[in-house]
Amino acid sequence: MKLNYTALTLTALMCAASVAGYAARPGAKAADKGQAVSLEAIVPKSFGEWRELPDQQAQVVNPQTKELLDKLYSQILTRTYVNKDGYRVMLSLAYGDDQRGGLQAHRPEVCYPAQGFKLGAVQDGPLPTAFGNIDVRRITTSLGNRNEPVTYWLTVGDQVIQSALDKRIAQIKLGLTGQIPDGLLFRVSSIDTDNNRGFALQQKFTADLMSAVPAPARKQLSGLGATASAAAAG
Repeated sequence: MKLNYTALTLTALMCAASVAGYAARPGAKAADKGQAVSLEAIVPKSFGEWRELPDQQAQVVNPQTKELLDKLYSQILTRTYVNKDGYRVMLSLAYGDDQRGGLQAHRPEVCYPAQGFKLGAVQDGPLPTAFGNIDVRRITTSLGNRNEPVTYWLTVGDQVIQSALDKRIAQIKLGLTGQIPDGLLFRVSSIDTDNNRGFALQQKFTADLMSAVPAPARKQLSGLGATASAAAAG
């Protein structure tokens, strides 16, 4: 039933997009509508028990060459953070102001193997925060002695997407308003032989970050609302 409902929803949106195509052709990027994203500005360098470690970017895996990254994304932010216990979490954000066609963000389970990493378990699930859950994907990767659990999600507009169908629906909705779809890849990882510990600390890092940023930034980064969820508040 859910599949049928989703298919009907997509069909309805596509029909609406066709009818409204001439009236609302995508032609304006998010930045043109006053919704520009500045990753450097909205992501704090310290929050909660986490602080940025300078000059640690060499640890962060870049999924593509610099030339391809510049083509795919309009902004990239990579930082390494450390908590009071000395545990390090690597943050990588890639924002693209045009997510049509070949400029769609690339998923880590494709990019990491391209860098020589072996891909292990892949699991989708919720990442709890004080503002609700984020639907994320958790993957395990390894390269020689380096074991790197990874948590990530993708957005189109301010909506987290998990599938090609989700992405297409989000693109159509934005297209009906005349807006070119933008998108974000949010990725956290850590070098840890214990995958469960890595995922747990990545979850805490992400939840702390969501609590530290202003509501508009939180919406841009994760699609989460402005107020704490009832479950978290209880």
